[in-house]
Amino acid sequence: KEFLVEISGTTVTITCPLAEENINWEVTGTNPKSRSSERKYVIENHASSPANVSCSSGAKKYEMYLNAKVCANCQELDAWTVTGIIAGDLLITFGVLILVYYFSKDRKGRASAAGSRPRGQKMQRPPPVPNPDYEPIRKGQREVYAGLESRGF
Repeated sequence: KEFLVEISGTTVTITCPLAEENINWEVTGTNPKSRSSERKYVIENHASSPANVSCSSGAKKYEMYLNAKVCANCQELDAWTVTGIIAGDLLITFGVLILVYYFSKDRKGRASAAGSRPRGQKMQRPPPVPNPDYEPIRKGQREVYAGLESRGF
């Protein structure tokens, strides 16, 4: 059997696994504003400090180490609320992605006005201007290159 621990705000309620009516509680490390009623032990204004808790009745004794973090301004959310928040966040994110895609799709074909060329028929480019240092040998100009001899490798 196990202890049942319930936390609400700064109040911690511990239920002893023993079924008897006369239960003795021993708690170390808590403030004196603690009260006991039968199987349940209530710690009000818990300071989030670790505590050793034990409950006993006759020869039976159960012990546990309590390290509960509490806060005064916390809000408890059920599973459906958390699921709704996550689903809403995902829907908004996907909606923004679809809008960005839709509006950026139309802009792909457009060029900016500053460096754009006029759109018209595609004209063929003229051949590049030949470099005079690498002109082909023409008839009658062989003497210019006559002094060059092929190297033997």
